[in-house]
Amino acid sequence: MYRRPCFLSNYEELNPNYSFITRNTLHVNNLITYPIDKSKFRDMLLKALTISSGAIDAISFLALGKVFTAFMTGNIAFLGLTVAGNAAPPVISILASMIPFAIGVYITTRIIRSVKDSVSWPHQVTVALGISLIAQAAFLAIWFGVGGNPSTATIPYLLGFWAFAMGMQSSAVRTLHVDGVFTTAATATYIFLAGDISKWAATREERRRLAGVLLSLFAGATAGGWLLIHAHLYAPVLPFVVSGTVVIIAAIFLREPVKSNLLQV
Repeated sequence: MYRRPCFLSNYEELNPNYSFITRNTLHVNNLITYPIDKSKFRDMLLKALTISSGAIDAISFLALGKVFTAFMTGNIAFLGLTVAGNAAPPVISILASMIPFAIGVYITTRIIRSVKDSVSWPHQVTVALGISLIAQAAFLAIWFGVGGNPSTATIPYLLGFWAFAMGMQSSAVRTLHVDGVFTTAATATYIFLAGDISKWAATREERRRLAGVLLSLFAGATAGGWLLIHAHLYAPVLPFVVSGTVVIIAAIFLREPVKSNLLQV
């Protein structure tokens, strides 16, 4: 038999047990799951994560012994310089960044098993980013505990926590399958954007996304470096706040809509 949709008022008339709480719960769900352009939201969050990683790499390089916690290419190059006998950061600091980064990637890969291509921002990505915030919070606890001036013995721990967080972020973003975007490194993004000049095959939205990611990395590094000079103790708060904001927005606006048959009688 044909079942026609009806308005809430009709539903209440036909169903006496329809409660005030149910009605308002439905209204809240409708507000939260109201259709939005998820691709634009996703791109906005990717740019925000890139700002965070840019700030983290700038701060770690300048304040933690010239070692990166997101840009592993640089650390591998430093490791090669050390083996060759050239001046480079301590091996323990380099490994303190590279190993936790790999562990973060591994854990995120275990969390995000299979993702449907139709899902622009899976819930597991938000979970992984949320866990990475714990590592960032641990970094802040140690950083504030030493007054923003870590000793040689403390630096490897700080590098480890941030590198672990960046490994999780990198792996989580990779599962989104957004071409040329990793948020923790700009080389691939730069290649995609520069390569498009020869073919001009990318859409305007793709070019805007790639350019936005590069600018976001620049902005994050600039902000991180500026804060180290003018507000040294509070510089690491910036990436934590940005990443936390991304997790909150993703949890609210990019969650999968709750399917309900309440509007049919």
